Amino acid sequence: MRSHLLNDATAEQYRRSVTEGVERVAARIATTDRPFTGIAVDALSPRIDAIDLDRPLHDTAAVLDELEDVYLRDAVYFHHPRYLAHLNCPVVIPAVLGEAVLSAVNSSLDTWDQSAGGTLIERKLIDWTTARIGLGPAADGVFTSGGTQSNLQALLLAREEAKTENLADLRVFASEVSHFSVKKSAKLLGLGPDAVVSIPVDHDKRLQTVALARELERCAQDGLVPMAVVATSGTTDFGSIDPLPEIAELCEQYGVWMHVDAAYGCGLLASLKYRDRLTGIERADSVTVDYHKSFFQPVSSSAVLVRDAATLRHATYHAEYLNPRRMVQERIPNQVDKSLQTTRRFDALKLWMTLRVMGADGIGQLFDEVCDLAAEGWQLLAADPRFDVVVEPSLSTLVFRYIPAAVTDPAEIDRANLYARKALFASGDAVVAGTKVAGRHYLKFTLLNPETTTADIAAVLDLIAGHAEQYLGESLDRAS
Repeated sequence: MRSHLLNDATAEQYRRSVTEGVERVAARIATTDRPFTGIAVDALSPRIDAIDLDRPLHDTAAVLDELEDVYLRDAVYFHHPRYLAHLNCPVVIPAVLGEAVLSAVNSSLDTWDQSAGGTLIERKLIDWTTARIGLGPAADGVFTSGGTQSNLQALLLAREEAKTENLADLRVFASEVSHFSVKKSAKLLGLGPDAVVSIPVDHDKRLQTVALARELERCAQDGLVPMAVVATSGTTDFGSIDPLPEIAELCEQYGVWMHVDAAYGCGLLASLKYRDRLTGIERADSVTVDYHKSFFQPVSSSAVLVRDAATLRHATYHAEYLNPRRMVQERIPNQVDKSLQTTRRFDALKLWMTLRVMGADGIGQLFDEVCDLAAEGWQLLAADPRFDVVVEPSLSTLVFRYIPAAVTDPAEIDRANLYARKALFASGDAVVAGTKVAGRHYLKFTLLNPETTTADIAAVLDLIAGHAEQYLGESLDRAS
């Protein structure tokens, strides 16, 4: 079995095996003509259930054949231009190359003696990102597994900086369309059930600063402690960007930690056209970025950034076997001193490779293209009497629903839209997402593929309308 260990004696076997795997994936991507096959759980489950993991095949080619049957053929392919659902982007080739390198070398980014140059590369990318944000010379941060972890760590720092022993008094303010991880983080941090104060949004799905000011004042009058305001730059459902300058003013006035969840909107940091939409982010105390959303990186690639590096001490613990305190005096850079994780992948290498091959402008150009596409898609929807579109996009998300001319029952319209989404997924012709707006079911395009065209959007809208009309026709037949 030692023949399967990657080392000097097996380097050639490694080359052959990986090449064979790459060729299989490349062939599948080259011939994929729709984002999904439409296979159902009940059809795929028996294939996987039938595999006896205690009886290995002992042959790479045979395993790849099996993988084709249980995964590759029926995977959901984000690179396809009619995958329009969630915040999943097609990935750039330099980042995929970085993924191959980091997996093979397998550095762990917790301590210097496990990563060496990997530590310095990650730190360089953190400095690059904080400079793009404008957080100042004392800024720092660390890579994380994703936006949820980044938000959790930011709110942990905010909790500790609030300097109160009574956690029940702490309050976090976020818009009603902020990411669910804000409430989840509050629970994990031991805050009370009423800790997260939901702030209403305006017509454009942006946090209402007048309502925020009112709640901050009420918090002070009630003797409670405002722990943090979470501003969102790119909400999951709408791509909306909260008014950052106004929120920053209120945070400064009330002495509150300002966190910006820019997991989605961070692509604007590289934008050649729309960078000004992030104006005010430079005043944040902490920022979440997900490179694996709008920098076209493979999952996972995220970071939490802070204005004051000293606040990261709240995540620091020392273990004699790993990062004893003496290493600080010896100026040995251990990233575990900043992180909630211990063992951690060298995910930063993917972004490093991307910047060194494509440059930031290359990333920004791709993100600008999808923002432009969303604007064109909004015009299509706004001009189409079959659909109701919720808000003009700030990034690359469109939320809408099919409105039949002959049906007025909102519940029946809900069912028609739910059916259309399900039928579209089952067909494999396209994949779209869904959400609720004012209690009603809507559909959602999250446009992160520059290869998607307005023709693709128009074709998918026709498919949605067709499925919805089919459902409504069958519904009328059943009722008659």
